[in-house]
Amino acid sequence: MIDDRKNRRPIVIVIDDDQSVRDALKGLFESVGLSAETHGSVKEFIEADDPEKAGCIVLDIRLPGQSGLEFQEALANSTHPRSVVLISAHVDVPMAVRAMKAGAIDVLTKPVREQDLLEAVNRAIANDASRRGDRTAKAAIQSRYATLTERERQIMKLVVAGKLNKQIAGELQLAEPTVKLHRGHMMSKMAATSVAHLVKMADGLL
Repeated sequence: MIDDRKNRRPIVIVIDDDQSVRDALKGLFESVGLSAETHGSVKEFIEADDPEKAGCIVLDIRLPGQSGLEFQEALANSTHPRSVVLISAHVDVPMAVRAMKAGAIDVLTKPVREQDLLEAVNRAIANDASRRGDRTAKAAIQSRYATLTERERQIMKLVVAGKLNKQIAGELQLAEPTVKLHRGHMMSKMAATSVAHLVKMADGLL
């Protein structure tokens, strides 16, 4: 179960090896009412990170050790993807393309215009909130699905496939009233308001 208490106030995490940049960005974000924390390297961030913390990451591309671009790609393929805005003093086209393919919200060149950065960060926070909302909804569906009996799961799969009660009864060798009973219980447990709603919930579940 996801602890929503950790997600109430989004935080902007700045990872940059330049102390002056970290201080300036932290001050900028806090001046518009955002919470912010800073780290000087990917290693430092990983040691302190809580992946359930809502918000986004502002990440310098050129960092000592693991580069920002490599770390962003690793995050995108992890079990806890994050919304990332990349910044760098030198951004070329191949670098920007690579970053965007890995899901970067934006790639900005230093010195970054404050308004551009704030707009990118707001988009990143919204993206993060949407992804976390989807994950919470999926977890709730999985929890409801876990309460179904094996027979109810069989019937759900056939209902989602577009089968009628009569067809389901024939396929499972059950009486049609029995199918209706199991189907009613299944729809109630899944909190499905219609077959279309059930199909939407089942997408990626079955």
